[in-house]
Order: sequence, then C-alpha cells, then structure tokens
Amino acid sequence: MMDDPTMNRRALLGAVSVVATGAATLAHAQAQAPAPGSLKGRTILITGSSSGFGRLSALHLADLGATVVASMRNLDGGRRPEAVSLLSEAKGKPGQVHVVEIDVTKPDQVKAGVAQAEKIAGGGLDAVLSNAGVGISGPIELHDETALDTEMQTNLLGGLRVARAALPGMRARGSGLLMPVSSQLGRMILPNIGAYCSGKWGLEAAFEAMAYELAPFGVEVTIIEPGGYPTRIWETGARAVEAMLARNEPERVKAYEQHIAMTRATMTGPRDSDPADVARAVAELVALPNGQRPLRRPVHPNTAMTQAVNKAMAGFQAQVLGQGPYAAWHKAVTS
Repeated sequence: MMDDPTMNRRALLGAVSVVATGAATLAHAQAQAPAPGSLKGRTILITGSSSGFGRLSALHLADLGATVVASMRNLDGGRRPEAVSLLSEAKGKPGQVHVVEIDVTKPDQVKAGVAQAEKIAGGGLDAVLSNAGVGISGPIELHDETALDTEMQTNLLGGLRVARAALPGMRARGSGLLMPVSSQLGRMILPNIGAYCSGKWGLEAAFEAMAYELAPFGVEVTIIEPGGYPTRIWETGARAVEAMLARNEPERVKAYEQHIAMTRATMTGPRDSDPADVARAVAELVALPNGQRPLRRPVHPNTAMTQAVNKAMAGFQAQVLGQGPYAAWHKAVTS
C-alpha cells in the first residue's frame, strides 16, 4: 500500500509513462509527417471538435489540404462560439472545414450528421476520428446510473454509433479508416477514474474486434492511445462530478471524502506535453497507404509502458487468432 494516500495522480501517470528518457519511441517513428497538400481529396469526419484533440486535428488536417467535417453538440444554428471560432481560424487554409451537429449519444443525430458528411464527401468517408468524450472522476460506488450512462453513452457507445453509421459507405467503396480515440487509460487502471477506464477498455475491445471483422472489406481501424495531455476533459467533467455527488446519499459521499479530495487535487494542473502530437499522429495515419496502418497508435513523448502492454496483448491475440478460421483476418490487421 502507498505510504502517502495523497500521492499526486500526475506522479502516478508520470511513473507509468516515463521509461528510458531520451529514447526514441515508436509513437514518434512510425510515419513521416505528411507533406503540405498531401491530403487533398480526403474527407475526414471528426466528432468532439469543439476543443482539444478534435479541434487541433480539424485545423491540422485542413492545413494539409483535407476536407474536414468537424462535428460538435449544441450548434445553436451555427452560433455556438466554438464553431464560429473554428470556421474563422480555418479560413484560408488549403483544405476546407465544415461544421455539422452531432451529439454522439443521440442515434438519430449521428445518422443525420454522418449523412451530411457523406454528402460533402460525395460518397463514403475516407476516415472517421471518434474523439467525443467526457471524463467524470470519482470512486465507482459514487457513480450512479446517470453518471455511468453519461460516460458509457459518450465514451463507448458514441464511437460505435458513429462507426456503424459510416461503415456502409466505407464498405461500398472498399476502403476507409476508423480512428477511435482511446487513452493510455484504456490499457491500464487507476482508482477514482475507474468508470472512465472502463469505457476506454470497452472501446479498445470493440474496435479491435471490428478491425478483424472489417478486414475482408478493406476498411481499417487504428486505435489512438494518447497519454496525459493538457486538454479540458477533466475540467469540463467537473460539473458532472458535482452533480453526481449531489445525487448521492450524504453517508456515501462522506465515506469517500478522502477519495474525493485526492481526485479534486490531482485531476487538473499543468502538463508539459503538446496535444498537437495527437493531431499530427492522426494526419500521419490518414496519409499512410492501406495495409500499412498499425492497429494501435500510442501518442505521448513517452509511450514505453503502453507499448509494453500492447506487445504482450498482441502476442496473446496471435496465439488465439493466428491459427484457425480467423487467421487471415488477424494477418491482414497485424502484418
């Protein structure tokens, strides 16, 4: 057990991430940066584009000539400030940015938004970046049905809804790339964010299964696994945390006072990593030829621990799938 129960969570994440400082990692060596204009003619749908990885990816892909369909919730007829700001910043770039409304928790809105994106693309989409996510921290016992439903509907089921809506068009054209944004927390577990980890673990499992299932159709999957980056996901989720605590019985909240204090003290704060790393990784993946994309793409200055887990699990999957009826699908995904 830890001697200091208030150990900073960032220290824990740092301990997990920092291995062999200064060594080059695969996350930075898998592909060269795409040349300017090299993504002209590609259309990419991005969910969760109002901030963070989604916004950065939209702008970077437009810099490279891509047509980007950036989606977000609650557009308010196009008046949402984040949408106005994104379109303003995208003006004059080699590519185009279109904004559509998608709340990934609403099936009808997902279908309509993907249909809009396909209309812009003139057919099936080249790629989908499923980035929409929410972070609600706190012990599992304090996560009531509302909190759990919010996280799972957004972090797990939302990505699957978008993929399901986009896949008929991708299968029809015989190509396409699904890029769900997972996390290093989809490969490890920390207390007080177990519900978030659960959604990301589920996302990893579902999309790896889809990678095999889609191999016969020429559609590829790369699961993006960012480490700790300074985005607003936990700050935005803080309101949901307070609402969750208010819905709980006072005795239950009191029992977890120390846990809550630890979480509040450690879920925010400065990090020196650059979230644009994820946008650059997304562009590299889109630019890679079919058949050369990895199943997983850890992204962080230090990814050794995530890669170690991925390597171990890949070996296990090879034993399970390397022989038998799924061997060809497994080879297509991993070779």
